[in-house]
Amino acid sequence: MTTAVVVFAKAPVPGLAKTRLAPALGEVGAAALAERMLRHALAQAVAAGIGPVELCATPDAPHPALRAMAGSFGAALAVQGTGDLGARMARALRRQLRRWPRALLVGTDSPALGARQLQEAARALDDHDAVFVPTLDGGYVLVGQRRPGDGRCFRGMAWSHPRVMDETRRRLAEAGLRWAELSPVRDIDGPADLASLPPEWREGLPVMPGGRDVLHGG
Repeated sequence: MTTAVVVFAKAPVPGLAKTRLAPALGEVGAAALAERMLRHALAQAVAAGIGPVELCATPDAPHPALRAMAGSFGAALAVQGTGDLGARMARALRRQLRRWPRALLVGTDSPALGARQLQEAARALDDHDAVFVPTLDGGYVLVGQRRPGDGRCFRGMAWSHPRVMDETRRRLAEAGLRWAELSPVRDIDGPADLASLPPEWREGLPVMPGGRDVLHGG
């Protein structure tokens, strides 16, 4: 059964993308890593072969780099629009579920998330209302649905804290929904996470003075 994949991302622009990594990589280095993670996410979404792929981006006006990247992977390009993260995620999923029976939405922060996990998540929707790939810091990097639902998992949620997944579980249980969780992955948010990058990703990254130890886990 067709499962659409939405890749949520910011334009890889210095000062906009992965700003929490700037103390270690500088704004240019953080943006370069953001671009690599976005390319990886799109490549995995295409390689999964489960359905159409959309790059859903911010800011509102599509950046030339995003247009080029979407074109190179054969992905549709959409904008996230207004509202907080939950409102934008809910809107993107609703849009896909009007056209397709199932949809996954993924972020770009986890190099560990690959095509196999996307295929596994799509299969989980055969007999679950929703599916998640949690992150080790308490959030999640993938959410999938087979019906739009009432949006309670997104509406009024406080994001970027270590109990996002716990609060999501509570809301799902309260709504009487059945959900699946795949194995958690590590995401790359702050300088301390850089040591978890694949070794080949760390090579060549520009590093600010004092950032080398962080990059290599020192």
